[in-house]
Amino acid sequence: MLAEAVRRARGLVAPGTRRLLGIVGPPGGGKSTLAHFLTEQLGTSACYVPMDGFHLANVELERLARRDRKGAPDTFDAAGYVALLRRLRDAEETVYAPAFDRELDESIAGAVAVPPTVPLVITEGNYLLLQEGPWADVRRLLDEIWYVETDEQTRVERLIQRHVTFGKTPAAAHAWAHGSDQRNAELVARSRHGADLVVHLSPRDREAHVASERTPADQVAHPHRNTANRGAPDA
Repeated sequence: MLAEAVRRARGLVAPGTRRLLGIVGPPGGGKSTLAHFLTEQLGTSACYVPMDGFHLANVELERLARRDRKGAPDTFDAAGYVALLRRLRDAEETVYAPAFDRELDESIAGAVAVPPTVPLVITEGNYLLLQEGPWADVRRLLDEIWYVETDEQTRVERLIQRHVTFGKTPAAAHAWAHGSDQRNAELVARSRHGADLVVHLSPRDREAHVASERTPADQVAHPHRNTANRGAPDA
């Protein structure tokens, strides 16, 4: 399945033309695993821009009384993300996008540089197929959207491990994965039918590629850190 995904992604690359590939799926489903893998395989032909850079700041989530469900659709600057996609489609200059740092639990502005010469931008996030509010504009700005998934037990286990890795107690991690994360996963799953392609990642696929992953925020904030033993990436 991964070989077919790479072949199809290469088919989107057309020098002199900017195309956008969206990767969507539930929390822990394998979105960033696939996005990183494709970006690595395509080299200088592709650039990775995560939707998670548009998380609202924690101080704003607290003001809005939404901090306890961070990750839900209304805890992102969806309109800002749509505006970035519009810029990326037609930009003749380098576009700087934000990224999310899980250790800081905050977004970092200008963390991802997208040169105008890169023909394919790969973006990933939970809500690329959501048809509510500003999210409804995302679909028409992307050339293709792929839905990525893994088996449910693996997905939930990785979510729990991710939360523990980044500071939650095991009990709190379990509650979040089965609470807020699960509600978001069910919402995302209802959009699966709108995808152009469904990519299923096996546990073997994920383990084979997760060790080398580094998010754009990792590269900016922690350029020398060994990520081989970190928890699950943002997927």
